[in-house]
Amino acid sequence: MKSLAELKAIKDKMQGQVGVRSHGENETRVVVGMATCGIAAGARPVLQTLSTMVQEKNIEGVQVTQTGCIGLCMHEPIVEVYGKDGQKTTYVNMTVDKAIRVVEKHLIGGQPVAEYFVKDN
Repeated sequence: MKSLAELKAIKDKMQGQVGVRSHGENETRVVVGMATCGIAAGARPVLQTLSTMVQEKNIEGVQVTQTGCIGLCMHEPIVEVYGKDGQKTTYVNMTVDKAIRVVEKHLIGGQPVAEYFVKDN
């Protein structure tokens, strides 16, 4: 069992990475669905990858957060990017490799990765 001090240190570290709920108008929010279905499909490593990359690359004005059910369980893990312009982009069936590409192309390069969107049947 962790000591109270160790648990507080973990909490403080994670609050700096994930879960900050306040956001300004000039920020991009990256939201990862972390309900049971998302976690079972692999959302946790996707969330960690997004959070770590945003920090390591010092991407200004981007917050990575988590949410509960997004409602498209068959497409989990799901990542939604809310741009500074209010535009929402939904990425589905995400993996760590796809998350890396979204950071590089969308968050840094400004170009959404269309091949990761929901496809019409």
